This record gives sequence, C-alpha cells and structure tokens, in this order.
Amino acid sequence: MRRIFYLLLFSCSTFTVFAQESTPDTSRKINIADTLKKDILTAPDTVRHLHSKSIALIPPAVLIAYGASSFAIHPLRRLDRYIYKEAGEHNFATRSHIENYLQYAPPILVYGLNIAGIHGKNTFIDRTLIYVMAQGMLNISTFTLKKVTHRLRPDNSDYNSFPSGHTGNAFAGAEFMSQELGDNSAAYSVIGYAFATTTGVFRIYHKDHWFSDVIAGAGFGILSTKAAYLLYPYIRNNLFKAGREKEKNRNLPKEFQKKKNEGSSSVLLPSLNNGALGLHFAMSL
Repeated sequence: MRRIFYLLLFSCSTFTVFAQESTPDTSRKINIADTLKKDILTAPDTVRHLHSKSIALIPPAVLIAYGASSFAIHPLRRLDRYIYKEAGEHNFATRSHIENYLQYAPPILVYGLNIAGIHGKNTFIDRTLIYVMAQGMLNISTFTLKKVTHRLRPDNSDYNSFPSGHTGNAFAGAEFMSQELGDNSAAYSVIGYAFATTTGVFRIYHKDHWFSDVIAGAGFGILSTKAAYLLYPYIRNNLFKAGREKEKNRNLPKEFQKKKNEGSSSVLLPSLNNGALGLHFAMSL
C-alpha cells in the first residue's frame, strides 16, 4: 500500500514539475500580496463559457446511466458483487480512510497554485461561485437519490450507498481543476482526475460502496461542475450590464467601442433674448 501511495505522490510531483516548466518565466517571479489583491478584488466584466459546449455533458450522463441501470440489469449487479469479492480477496487499502482527505485535494490545489502565481480561467470570486454552484447541484442530486434508492452499503452499515458522495465530490473537484488550469497544462487535469480516481477506488476497497455507486458518483460530480460552467456565465453576465456591453462589442474596433461606451449627451435650456422666449439645444458626441 505504501508503495502505491508513494508512487501516486511521485507521479503528481512529476506532473507538477512538468507544468511549471511549461509556464512562462514571468509566472515564477511573483508577489503573493499583489496576486491575492488582484485575484480577490478584481471582478471581471464577463466570464468565459465552457469550451466544449453542451456535448461535454454526454460522458458523465453515460456514467450516471450505467450506475442507475444496475438497479434493473442483473448482470451489472452481479459485476458489483464480483468486484466486491475481488476487492476483499486482494485488499491493498489501509484501515485509515485517506479518501476523506483526497476528495478535497483538487480544489485545494487550484487555490494553492493560484496563490503561487499560476492563474486559471477565472478570478477568485467567479471560480468560487462556480464551485459553490457545482457543489449545490451535486449535493441536492446525490442526497436525494440516496434517500430514494435506499440501497444497502456493502458493509451493511446503512442504506445510503447510491451514489457515492465522496466520489462525486472528488470528481467535481477534478473537473473544477481541469476547467480552471487545464488550459495552462494538461498535467493539472491528470493530477485532479488521479486524486478523484484514487478516491473512488478506496471507497470500493473500504467496502463503503459498490462499483456502480462509484461510477454514478463520478458521473454526478463531473456533470455538476460542467453544468455550473455552462450556466454561470449567463447568470454572471446578465447581472452586470457593463459585462454584457463589453461582450457585445468585443469584435468592434477600439475607436468604435469608445464612442459607443461613452455615448452622447444633450442639453435643452430655456432662453430669453430681447423679451422673446426661446430654447437653446446643445449636443456633444
């Protein structure tokens, strides 16, 4: 077990070094105070939409469908029991549930790397609201299904087996890390999903969940984060008029954008000239 754990840490360290080498040298010379001030206090006019569009929701939906199918398709349920048996015979997991901590590793890394000067897709305010939105959707869906499905855990402790909440939380964080830092280096996506996968595997080996519970939990986690990144820009940009104007005029030349943003002003004043009343009109463009 220790060898596997050390191997995982070594792999993550290797990916981190590779990612740092692939970033510009300017990112290494940082001032933490300035970084925090810029990241926390700056609220951009607009946020970026998810690159992969709504088709990206299909893979996590397939994972959820697989997990749900295990209630009706008997071969999938037999596969659950087979994997449970194999995990019991070849159990390499420690008694301590380190997945309780591993599930939070990806989002912690996102904020930690940002403090270190490796910036992601959004600022602190926006990415935090996106993560909160993703967690809200994930928790509502998973806790509701746990009560509705009423599946017994492998260790017979309770009937909250489906889907795996730990795995859902871990994969939500992994997708969060991939969305924020994946454009900088693919290594960040690999690291995040490595932690998430390890969390799911440990949930099976510790007899907390069936295989289908873990697969469905992964699907719910990824789907929640992807949906948050799809929905949040519409909410964010509709709340701030300046952001909508900037996004609407982003393809115009700067001189036209300036005129459009400044707009025009006009004044209409009454006047008295030699006993005759009149109006004076002035306009600035």
